[in-house]
Amino acid sequence: MSSIVGVKFREYGQIYYFDRAGLELQPGDNVVVSTEQGEGLGEVVTLRDDLPEDAETTELKPVERLAGSEDLSAAEENAGLEREAAAYCNECIRSLGLDMKLVDVEVFFDRSKIVFYFTAPTRIDFRELVKELVKNYRTRIELRQIGVRHETQMIGAVGNCGMVCCCRRFLRKFAPVTIKMAKEQNLFLNPAKISGICGRLLCCLSYEQENYEDFHRRCPKLGKKYQTDEGGAKVLRANMFRNSVTVLREGGEEAEISLDDWREINPHRPDAPQPQKQPQPEKAARPAPEEAAPAGEPAAPVQTAEAPQAAVAPQPADAAPAAPSEPAADDKTAKQAERRKSQVKSADGTSRRTTRGKRKRKRRTRTDEYDQND
Repeated sequence: MSSIVGVKFREYGQIYYFDRAGLELQPGDNVVVSTEQGEGLGEVVTLRDDLPEDAETTELKPVERLAGSEDLSAAEENAGLEREAAAYCNECIRSLGLDMKLVDVEVFFDRSKIVFYFTAPTRIDFRELVKELVKNYRTRIELRQIGVRHETQMIGAVGNCGMVCCCRRFLRKFAPVTIKMAKEQNLFLNPAKISGICGRLLCCLSYEQENYEDFHRRCPKLGKKYQTDEGGAKVLRANMFRNSVTVLREGGEEAEISLDDWREINPHRPDAPQPQKQPQPEKAARPAPEEAAPAGEPAAPVQTAEAPQAAVAPQPADAAPAAPSEPAADDKTAKQAERRKSQVKSADGTSRRTTRGKRKRKRRTRTDEYDQND
């Protein structure tokens, strides 16, 4: 038997999960559960053996009891209080001249709080409105500003497809939708066609986006020219449902090719360098191993693949040793340049020492003076 139940407190609200606590429950039963906001009356919509992956918490609170007649009558009174509070709040909004639109009112089961949902183009200073509501109902008041998507979810509407909006029926979390999704799905970028009742992009654009992204990763780029084994081809169109592309061949003929056949004809861009096989370097032949010569016979010389060395003429034993080579001309030039650095010619042509040499002479002169004084 399932141990986890999914409970929904409002028709368009999210599903929260609780521990069955040994009670025999079926979808459609009304139960009273304990929440962070206090006691709540909800409807069982699903039975599960484990939590879903997108569950917000892993700690399950138990279901307190099945809803009785008293609980159901209290829920009806709360529904009447919601209608009365909505009418009173709209009257206060008109009297205060606030630029806001009241969407819905929610009264907690134990009447510990009343939440007013509204939309507004800008930030609203509703402090005076809160004072009037607290004075009238003597309970906690919360004003919560929502967006146009949540407004459509609470009110409900019929979409372009002729059915009730997804957000009202089953969609509980809004996924981000961008204009890039409409472009990748080859839709006409007409705001009236790709927008919902709320004025935002259709939520259903995100349902098949993952399939389109996978198809575009495998598909060649549209409008580009490719070289194939069958000649040049230009990609014109792509069809995700047929898993194919339409190309224009060199002869001016259009052809539809599946992606599997497209990969088999080796497509590549004309300007892309083709990988070439690097030639394998030939291995040098290893010299044959030297065989041991029999005793008493000289070993045969071993021929190797090395380049022949230049022959060196033998010199007699009494020949004089070769003279040491003279230093290169570059070394002589470097030494001469160092000597020139230490001397600088004056205007009259006589050479004089540099400032560094003068400092050395001054040090030697001072040392001599110290010796004479001693």
